[in-house]
Amino acid sequence: MKTMNLSFPLNEEVLKEISVPQVLAMGQFDGLHLGHVSVIESAVKLSREQGLQSAVLTFHPHPKEVMRKGDYQGYLTPLREKEEILEKMNVDVLYVLEFNESFSNLLPEQFVDQFLLPSEVKVAVVGFDFRFGHKGAGDEKKLRELGLPHMNVVTIPPLMLDDEKVSSTSIRSALYQGNVKDAERMLGRPYSFRGIVIDGEKRGRTIGFPTANVEPSENYVVPIKGVYAVWVTHLDKKYPGVMNIGVKPTFHKDRTKPSFEVHLLDYNGDLYGEELTVELVEFLRPEQRFPSIDELIAQIRKDSETAKQILANLS
Repeated sequence: MKTMNLSFPLNEEVLKEISVPQVLAMGQFDGLHLGHVSVIESAVKLSREQGLQSAVLTFHPHPKEVMRKGDYQGYLTPLREKEEILEKMNVDVLYVLEFNESFSNLLPEQFVDQFLLPSEVKVAVVGFDFRFGHKGAGDEKKLRELGLPHMNVVTIPPLMLDDEKVSSTSIRSALYQGNVKDAERMLGRPYSFRGIVIDGEKRGRTIGFPTANVEPSENYVVPIKGVYAVWVTHLDKKYPGVMNIGVKPTFHKDRTKPSFEVHLLDYNGDLYGEELTVELVEFLRPEQRFPSIDELIAQIRKDSETAKQILANLS
């Protein structure tokens, strides 16, 4: 898959490069959940049937991040991970269009006339709730009108699971409530994040549970504070683990920024400076303050055993 970073307005050289008869799936696609997958798979299938290039258009940064509106609190799938998932879906080209305040003022007519039609989009594939143009003035019906007669539009209906629409909003809500299984069901994979192991307080090793203090590499959605059973991948090898997301109230009173501390259950070694991928498997309990270190140690031991049993049943 080829990735092209674009900014508006497109110059003639860029337009010439992207002017290839193609089927284009459009959307923010944060999370690349099962609903998004249905849109993109439809575009890839159509492209193969019609002998055209398959392409995906996404916007970066997230429009809510730029406009500082709504409930934006991080990414479910930062751009690097989005690229990796799309490549596995056999997409030919990924267009990453810079979203800024200037682009946000573009009218629907301008977007179609200055981008979609010049780039020879023969079929645009969008979700049922796709909006585009200044203040979301354009919808799939408007897109269809503006594209005629050169561009067809295919609208993919919402994907329902247990009578609930799969959406990025629902996934975020599930994570904020500790419902990681619901998030996994809608994503089609466990929610995960990546980060580098950095120096921490090194308190874990003194109480018999050494932890890797993981600094997320991107602005991820942060789930509810608490303890989780997790899978941790390091250098393509997966290890069972237990993770605490929180402020360690037993030791700190005024801390507000959460840390991500992972105890690998079957690992001995130095992970400082290494990149880890952490998959959330199950929420075990909320973070809490313990009256004594001994009580904290006893609870960590219980959490580790619980996580070990959960993960053993999955391996």
